[in-house]
Amino acid sequence: MALIDCAKWKPQGDEFVFAYRYPQTNLSTYTQLIVYESQEALLFSKGQLMGKFGPGKHTLDTENLPLLRSLFDIPFGGKNPFTAEVWIVNKLYPANLSWSVKNMALHDVDYQTMLPLRAMGQYGIQVSDSEKFLIKMVGTKDEFTEADMLSQAYGEFASKAKSAIIQFMTAQKVGFKSVSAYLDNLSGYIKTALLPFWQEYGLSMTKFYITEISIDTSTEEGRKISEALASQASMSITGHSWQQEQMFGMANNAVDQIGNASGNGGLLAGLMAINMMGGGGMGGTIAGGMMQPHTNQPTFGGPQAGGFRPGDMPQRGAAPAAAREVYCANCSKKHLTTERFCPHCGAEYHPCPNCGADNLLTARRCVSCGTPLQANAGARCQSCGAPITPGSVFCSQCGAQQNTVSDGYQCTRCGALVPPTSRFCPKCGQKV
Repeated sequence: MALIDCAKWKPQGDEFVFAYRYPQTNLSTYTQLIVYESQEALLFSKGQLMGKFGPGKHTLDTENLPLLRSLFDIPFGGKNPFTAEVWIVNKLYPANLSWSVKNMALHDVDYQTMLPLRAMGQYGIQVSDSEKFLIKMVGTKDEFTEADMLSQAYGEFASKAKSAIIQFMTAQKVGFKSVSAYLDNLSGYIKTALLPFWQEYGLSMTKFYITEISIDTSTEEGRKISEALASQASMSITGHSWQQEQMFGMANNAVDQIGNASGNGGLLAGLMAINMMGGGGMGGTIAGGMMQPHTNQPTFGGPQAGGFRPGDMPQRGAAPAAAREVYCANCSKKHLTTERFCPHCGAEYHPCPNCGADNLLTARRCVSCGTPLQANAGARCQSCGAPITPGSVFCSQCGAQQNTVSDGYQCTRCGALVPPTSRFCPKCGQKV
């Protein structure tokens, strides 16, 4: 085999190459070694590092490599052969290496449930210690490329990245809704956590970015959660509730059944479906009942706070005219005001005549606005019909003066008779 007189390497192709082993090992003294800018050459022989060479033109002789004489017993002055490996390390750093991790289970502070997340981004690394990099990372490969780097480091890299992301979001109480505003801070936090990992292999991380954190749709659970969040956003924008969306689907199915009816059976089924939605089956008509936007809901603060107006809510025990959401006084779950009974526990809906909040049948005052309930039945303004507090001289809605009775009012707490001129019960002191 002929002796090599010149050794050099120029990267070829589009893929980034971190290290390249010169294919010939039969060298000679006075061999010319050419190292280009951003490269470093390392010469190994018999498992020992004989020397490092930076950019420039170098001659492999006993003056530059004192170990040659001890390893091969090479005398001075002659062109003598010896066996060695020449490694050339690329010390440029690519800043567009892609990374991604998935199957991150996080208990989200916004939705108060477990969300499967995935994250992706880019990073850049540079060889800082060529000898450590060749020994610990490259090993026996003839060429170490970007694909080799991603494949070999992915397991430990992904584990550390997942832990850092979850720790940051948990400690900072960052939810999925607002995580995009913290990507810069999160990138810096993860970079700091990953620096020791790369240093162990003779590498330094120059840049690290997170470009996206989203729901992991690679699993069936993730796809369902993603669809639910998209549906929630759509309903929030268009102003309809989940119950109304189900009714839209029923209406479309009913129309399809009528349109595709091949006989009386299909037509009858469609008409029955529409009748259930528009009649008493669903508790009101489409236009006047369930199809009201979900943003038009009681605010439980009385007329001054934008709640029910005196005429919006009928007497206690009757179903309201407009579909709005209230909390059941028995089970505390939401249901529509068009439903006479709570669909969750079956308790009857007893609305406050002032704000519409649900109250227990035995409640003396509304749990939301404080309106008296037991003594308020029939206590309405003689001019506009709005509910008024017993003992009021003027209506709070129209200002009309009320005609008081001579025998006074009944105390809402103890039932004692309160003179019309008194503001407090003479028996228990309750304000009337």
